[in-house]
Amino acid sequence: MLGAGPAGVGAAYLLAKRGLPVTLVEQKTSVGGNAGSFELDGVRCDYGSHRLHPASDAEVLGLIRERLGADLLTRPRHGRIRLLGRWIHFPLRALDLALRTHPRFGAGVALDLAAKVLPSSPPAGEESFATVLRSGLGKTICEEFYFPYARKVWGLEPEQMSPIQARRRVSSGSIAKMLKRLLPAGGSGGGASTKGVFYYPRGGFGQISESFAAGALEHGAQLMLGTTVTKLRLGERLHHVELESAEGKCGVSAEHIWSTLPIPLLARVCEPSAPAEVITAARSLRFRAMLLVYLALDADRFSEYDAHYFPGADLRITRLSETKNYHAASEPRGTTVLCAELPCQTEDAVWSMSERELGALVQEDLARAGIPVRANVRRAFVQRLSHAYPLYPIGYEKHFATLDAWADSLPRVLSFGRQGLFAHDNTHHALFMALCASACLASDGRFDAAQWQAHRRVFETHVVED
Repeated sequence: MLGAGPAGVGAAYLLAKRGLPVTLVEQKTSVGGNAGSFELDGVRCDYGSHRLHPASDAEVLGLIRERLGADLLTRPRHGRIRLLGRWIHFPLRALDLALRTHPRFGAGVALDLAAKVLPSSPPAGEESFATVLRSGLGKTICEEFYFPYARKVWGLEPEQMSPIQARRRVSSGSIAKMLKRLLPAGGSGGGASTKGVFYYPRGGFGQISESFAAGALEHGAQLMLGTTVTKLRLGERLHHVELESAEGKCGVSAEHIWSTLPIPLLARVCEPSAPAEVITAARSLRFRAMLLVYLALDADRFSEYDAHYFPGADLRITRLSETKNYHAASEPRGTTVLCAELPCQTEDAVWSMSERELGALVQEDLARAGIPVRANVRRAFVQRLSHAYPLYPIGYEKHFATLDAWADSLPRVLSFGRQGLFAHDNTHHALFMALCASACLASDGRFDAAQWQAHRRVFETHVVED
């Protein structure tokens, strides 16, 4: 198993639990990938803002509860969005929208909604992220919220982005769906409502991956942390993975290789080498990077909110989260940590800024947003994620299809997970992939490729939960 993010550790646990031999290899010194956690000044911090959503598959939730028990908390969502200089609660609340929305925004949405009942022609030209959302949400919501936010998060103009991005990343793709979310119980028609709540581990979001890794070890799996894959040599009966760590070079052989590595990387490390068109496709797929800038403050709390969203172009950061508010931690007293998200590309100048410079940038943005940091900033700390999101410019799918078909043709090699399938997803989606993959592998080593393709069609329907 290559890669110990949620998909990798989930699959390792499920296979090891069945008594199958598993070796899990991870480049970092901890598990969880971008969904992991670490400690900063006594506070458990996540790599950005993460929640486990009630929309998770029931079997996935059952597995997580099995591992975490009472450590999986049910928490109320309490965030807000800065829209046209005004704060609006997120998730959206009808009364809050009525009282706090900027008049220009409210009037524009009303006009867009009224225009929906009039006959109109389909948008001319190539379909894109922009055309899909304008058609569903109207001009006002797009121009004032989604489009500025999209430019910041993905670094592309909405007209340059694939329509698939709109369908996979925007769960409320129409005004009707957005209004439905304002109804009691989310318009579900009865039963216990999970609207406005999320699940969160007491020990930080990374506790989910850590618990699966621990379970895999309990059932006999081997875990190799701080170990980089340098070459994957494909064989007729056994594959051989060449590895490198601080202790030196080594290797492992296996009948099956399951990879959650970024699929372009898989193409670069395989031997025999991938065909030229596959290497070209690998070079054409791009990822959005992310700078996570942490400010350790001498304060119990910065604010009452778990997350602040900043769609406007006047600020450089996109979101601010405060981990202690996700699980209502009171300890350590006198310390809290903020995490600001700053999307970029690794070739951008901001990527190479120092921690001091990035800390100052975040404080400037927060002051401009009207929520200045008044407590003493003990220090700024930066985590740099080179593969935060897959980028979906128009036409990306032909490059992915080339890579995907090549990976699918490799005997006893499975590419899956967020990075392996170049997918926008949540942690519960990645764990669902692990669940499906493990179900396709029989105890005698046979893999049900037809069943896996059926699962793949389900994965294509997944929409990111915000």
